[in-house]
Amino acid sequence: MEGKTALVTGGSRGIGRAIALELAGAGAEVVVGYRSGAEEAQTVAQEARGRAVEADVSDPEQARRLVEEAGDLDILVNNAGLTRDGLLARMPDADWRDVLETNLSSVFYTCRAVTRGMMKKRAGSIVNVSSIVGVHGNWGQTNYGASKAGIIGFTKSLARELGSRGVRANVVAPGYVNTRLTNVLPEEAKEAMLANTPLGRLGDPEDVAGAVRFLCSDEAAFITGEVLLVDGGLGM
Repeated sequence: MEGKTALVTGGSRGIGRAIALELAGAGAEVVVGYRSGAEEAQTVAQEARGRAVEADVSDPEQARRLVEEAGDLDILVNNAGLTRDGLLARMPDADWRDVLETNLSSVFYTCRAVTRGMMKKRAGSIVNVSSIVGVHGNWGQTNYGASKAGIIGFTKSLARELGSRGVRANVVAPGYVNTRLTNVLPEEAKEAMLANTPLGRLGDPEDVAGAVRFLCSDEAAFITGEVLLVDGGLGM
C-alpha cells in the first residue's frame, strides 16, 4: 500500500485502532477520524505515522470536511459506530435515531464525499464495517441490527454503481470481538457467545484488521460487493 492514503473513521480505539495500524504497517498513509477520545486518536495517529482529524461523521457537513481534510483518498474504511441496546417496545426515538445516524447515515455521507475523486482516478477501495448482528439479528438490538444490515445493502448497491469506474466496495462483518463493548457484558453472555462460536474464542481487533487490509489491497482487486464474516464460524 505504499503511496496510498487511507481514512479510517472511528479510529481512536478498538477495531478502528487496529485497522489504522494494520494499514500503516502495510505502507499506507493513514488519517484517523474520530469524534471523541482525542488523546487516544492522537496516540494512534502517532503510532501509525499519520494524523488525526476530529469529526462527527453522523453530521453530513462534518463528514464532508473530514474527507476533504484527509486529502486524495485511495482507501476509505467506515468503522465509526455505537450501540444503544434495549427492547423495541421500550426504545426511545433518540436511541433509534442516534444509532442509525452514527452507524448507517455516516457511511452514506463519507462515501458520497469520497466517490467522486475515486471515480475520477478510476481506482479506490471502500470497506464498510458491519456486524454479525446485521446478518443474523440479536435480541435487544433492533436499532443496531437495522443499521448494520443497512450497511450491507448500501455497500452491495454502491459496488454495482462504482464497479465500471474501477472502484471496489466491500463489507467486513465481525462477530464478537474483544473490545470495550464486549468487556462490559456479563460472564454468562460471553459464555453463550463462545458456546456458539466454533473456534471457541472471542476475536481480537487484529483479526478484523487483517481482513480489512486484505480487501483494501491489490490482492483483492477482483473482489467487490462481498460480505466477509470475521466471526470464528458463528454465522455459519
